[in-house]
Amino acid sequence: MSDRRPPPVPFNAPVAALRAGMPAWGKAIVGLMMAIAVVVVWVMDDWLSESFTVDTRTRAELRLVLYAGNIEAELQRTQVVPILLARDPVLRESLQISNYASVSQILIGLQSEVGAASIELLDTAGRVVAATDRNRLGVMRVNEPLFVEARRANDTIFNVQQRDSGGYGFAYARAIRSGSQVLGVVMVEVDLAKFERSWAGFSDAVALLDSEGRIILATEPRWRGRTEAEALTMRDAPTAIERALRYTADLAGRGPDAFLSNEAVLRSESRVRHRGWRLISFTTYDGVREKVNGVLALVIMGFALLLAMVFYLFSRRAYSQSARFEQESVELRQLNLRLQREVAAREKAQKELTFAEQTLAQSSKLAVLGEMSAAVSHELNQPLAAMKTYLAGARLLMNRRRAEEALVSFQRIDDLIDRMGAITRQLKSFARKGGDAFEPLDLRDCVTEALTMMEPRLRERRVLVVRTLPKEAVMVMGDRLRLEQVIINLMRNAVDATRNANAPQIDILLTQGDTVTLTLKDNGTGIAEIEKVFEPFYTSKKPGEGTGLGLAISSGIIADHGGRLTAHNLPEGGAAFEIALPVLVRAGQSAA
Repeated sequence: MSDRRPPPVPFNAPVAALRAGMPAWGKAIVGLMMAIAVVVVWVMDDWLSESFTVDTRTRAELRLVLYAGNIEAELQRTQVVPILLARDPVLRESLQISNYASVSQILIGLQSEVGAASIELLDTAGRVVAATDRNRLGVMRVNEPLFVEARRANDTIFNVQQRDSGGYGFAYARAIRSGSQVLGVVMVEVDLAKFERSWAGFSDAVALLDSEGRIILATEPRWRGRTEAEALTMRDAPTAIERALRYTADLAGRGPDAFLSNEAVLRSESRVRHRGWRLISFTTYDGVREKVNGVLALVIMGFALLLAMVFYLFSRRAYSQSARFEQESVELRQLNLRLQREVAAREKAQKELTFAEQTLAQSSKLAVLGEMSAAVSHELNQPLAAMKTYLAGARLLMNRRRAEEALVSFQRIDDLIDRMGAITRQLKSFARKGGDAFEPLDLRDCVTEALTMMEPRLRERRVLVVRTLPKEAVMVMGDRLRLEQVIINLMRNAVDATRNANAPQIDILLTQGDTVTLTLKDNGTGIAEIEKVFEPFYTSKKPGEGTGLGLAISSGIIADHGGRLTAHNLPEGGAAFEIALPVLVRAGQSAA
């Protein structure tokens, strides 16, 4: 092999080529490349700006959905408290005999359990006779709209009242009656101000508006009581948007949704399923322009290198004339120095791009964490509701000195606590989709346990349950807790669907053939959009009555067991859900 190498190209060859005169076709190539570079940079700037803006908007809308779900859950949880208190015989008896010695202590204990801001008991004259805040005892509320409306209505009243301090108070009220006679009114205040403190942890400016467009909660206290338009005209920039994007005007064809103190922000809105409330947020554009510029720097660097290659090719043509232009080598060295600076700028842009990718990955983790939080809230709702019912029953039994029967309720509460712990441990293992908890089990036992869990609600709604179970064991391989969870979700939906039925009825049919089939039928209103019933966050219930996660989670659980969950409307009215699971094959049966 020969060691001969071609002579090196002098550093001043490109300059020599330029001075020697580039041919017309060469100039045309260079001009075309520059035109293509301009077009590519322009198109990529538009596309990247749109992509990063959509990503920012998506994260903001996801946070709003989570915020709205938290507010709805808090209102729904607190709404039950005045209903239970209105049925409490201790409070009713204290109002009848005007003896309130121990009522305040009872309300204080209940407040710590339900997490309400405050609880007050008023007599018919509007005087506070018992309260969790003893400083309010004796205060007259006879002229307050919440007290007046609660006495007139047979249902729970919700009211939003502006305080002298500038904030707003949120409270439920319900009249305590003995037949048609009003004995008093119980008021439960909801603590929604805690959500303002949690919103302050992000760079978004968040506000909660009522049905009239008035801001009742906001990360900026000065916004309370104003409309959205009035809040946008305030001169001082809120602390939540101090890092708003300053180059939004550079986004071709797109502008910001709004301006706060001359700062461009993105506006997002989500509906809260409660009295027409809405959540709005103003998200900063911080980082969008930097991400776009980082990518464009790489593109420009690529075109610069390509253009340098073109000049190099033309420099080969001028090699024969390089002797005359050696004195130009200093200029080429300076060009090399500029190229080194461009390479350094490219490395810096690559580091910025890596940091942006890590930020995007962290945002994806936060989105998954929000979805898991919604699932945990939904799955623990039913055991918590059952615990409240058993606790109220145990309290009544203890007051009537029926301790042995109360111990049964406490034992059921203890079982529910174990069940909630199992649910949380189970949700931690959802990501690995393991089958460690699978075991042979009799599906009839799952149906019986689910009916036991639903017994208080079925008795309250007076629902007739007709179950048809085979005498022999129906064995499947599965997780007992998750299967009971699916049956409870289906029964709870059936109870809600038969709310307006004259004679509500649920039929449970368990059969065994090639597969194990469990069918639940109801005589309710049926399902309007049957094709969307298993989609996450889809629900046909009224605002505040459901999250739309139950059937989606149930379908996933059945799929993990190798089965299928289907739904259809019945010709005679109502709906039917069918669970199909593989039959457990014993060792003897397999050999046969």
